[in-house]
Amino acid sequence: MKTIQAAIFDIGNVLLLFDYMKAAGRLMERNQLESLPDRGRITAINYRLEIGEISKAEFLSLVRPEFHDTGAESEFVEIWGNIFEENTRMTALARALSRRMPVYLISNIGPIHHEYIFRNFEVFSIFSGGIFSFEARLMKPDPRCFELAVTKWGVDPAHTLYFDDIAENCAAASAAGFQARHFEPHREDLPSAWNIPL
Repeated sequence: MKTIQAAIFDIGNVLLLFDYMKAAGRLMERNQLESLPDRGRITAINYRLEIGEISKAEFLSLVRPEFHDTGAESEFVEIWGNIFEENTRMTALARALSRRMPVYLISNIGPIHHEYIFRNFEVFSIFSGGIFSFEARLMKPDPRCFELAVTKWGVDPAHTLYFDDIAENCAAASAAGFQARHFEPHREDLPSAWNIPL
């Protein structure tokens, strides 16, 4: 392994495990729905939020009617955000690496979840910067995400680790010259099997 000078982490299913059905279930109970709203429509609306095509306000105006939600908007936002739990295997690695080098984030994420996780998970205080799809208007595996990391942070891809749970994103990072590591949540031997010197 080449000398490591920096590390970049994905968020969802790497640093934090998540399940959208947690929010859906709470919203169904809150609004006394007997069936789940059309998943395809909600996914499409959420994609538009994460790519920065629509604002948080526009997202709420589109998605809340799907759940027949007429309660306080702030309560809906809290329910929508509260779908995460810390993946301590990977946050421990991030903390260990942060003591030796700068660590960064690249994530396909919308503003509601971004606000929620930075407010509720202390681990995000260790990161020196982030590229977030709703701000950059780019989503992995677009190679421009990784080009932006180089220009924004001055990292050398050959000496930078990249962690993601999606193989396609890891392939894009590798093609850009990064040392990509594919995190598979079901594998109990990760991250120790990567033999990253700490």
